[in-house]
Amino acid sequence: MSGEDLSLKKFEISVSEAEKRTGKTAMNMQETYTAYLIESRLLDAHHEGLSSLDCVWRRYSEFELLRTYLCVTYPFVVVPPLPEKRAEFVWHKLSADNMDPDFVERRRIGLENFLLRVASHPVLCHDKIFASFLNQENGWKDALNEAGLQVKTDSRLKSLSATFRVKNPDKRFTELKHYSDELQSVISHLLRVRARVADRLYGVYKVHGNYGRVFSEWSAIEKEMGDGLQSAGHHMDVYAASIDDILEEEEHYADQLKEYLFYAEALRAVCRKHELMQYDLEMSALDLASKKQQCEELATGTVRTFSLKGMTSKLFGQETPEQREAKMKLLEEQIEEGQEQVKVQNEESRDFVQNAWLEIERFKDQKNRDLKEALINYAVMQISMCKKGIQVWTNAKECFSKM
Repeated sequence: MSGEDLSLKKFEISVSEAEKRTGKTAMNMQETYTAYLIESRLLDAHHEGLSSLDCVWRRYSEFELLRTYLCVTYPFVVVPPLPEKRAEFVWHKLSADNMDPDFVERRRIGLENFLLRVASHPVLCHDKIFASFLNQENGWKDALNEAGLQVKTDSRLKSLSATFRVKNPDKRFTELKHYSDELQSVISHLLRVRARVADRLYGVYKVHGNYGRVFSEWSAIEKEMGDGLQSAGHHMDVYAASIDDILEEEEHYADQLKEYLFYAEALRAVCRKHELMQYDLEMSALDLASKKQQCEELATGTVRTFSLKGMTSKLFGQETPEQREAKMKLLEEQIEEGQEQVKVQNEESRDFVQNAWLEIERFKDQKNRDLKEALINYAVMQISMCKKGIQVWTNAKECFSKM
């Protein structure tokens, strides 16, 4: 598969394996990291078959580099987030080690989901560097350098303070930023509650293991009741042991919520980019107005505002007509350039807003579908857990009835 337009063809992507590796950092220090095998294949629509399979290994930091590139290249896009680098909002019995096999497996699924999100995006799927990320083991980073990623990344730093200086912020983006803050707050709280519930549920299940032990010990001293007590104890032991797999499965639903926790930051990134564009536009308009005023003052010979140049003219004499004419000519050229710049920036701003809101509407539809599905699946899982609990006690009741 070459770096051609992926959207024109059907293709498959999977992150099929995770492998622990060791290597050396730029400082020649030994490090351990996880590499992930990406398998991608173009479907041949003409022959109804499959093209050759491309396989590349990527580590998490390379996924981060790809996402940074997409963010700075497509500022109006709500770029899909990566799964967490280290586990957060976990119940206390679950390992937060980023090398833990269960965590690595969930992150593998998250990375695959990230690639599928990008591949299905109507804009991002066209990107050639994304295509090369999928099939070029080496060399794809050179394309990033050619694209001027570092320059673009450095320019984003200006946006950090632009929001405090924009005089006329767009109300829609202000509201979107507030919404993203609230979405992040709500999902964070939900994940914390879920972790606490998981802790308590873990305790309840494991305590049933005490029932199993007690019933088993009791059965040893009973002749007629022994078999029933032993059977009931077995049901309790099985019930107690099942919680580990249940809560591990539940973490996958939590990861779906975490994706939208991180999507909130992607929304804010779009808002910050618009604020930066608005700030640059306001500064250009302000500079243009200043030059127009200077030109008017030179033409009329009156100074409407205090300036150091005005005071200098009064102290040391007026400029000659030739000097004034030369300055006016220069200002007129600068005004013409400034007007063109403001025009271009206005057009860029309009295009950005139009594309961004199409993107945000697309994101909202996706979010509503995904979160609805995740919450329904979570509820179904809870119902299933409760039914298993009822079944365990129903079985225990039958054991007791046969004693």
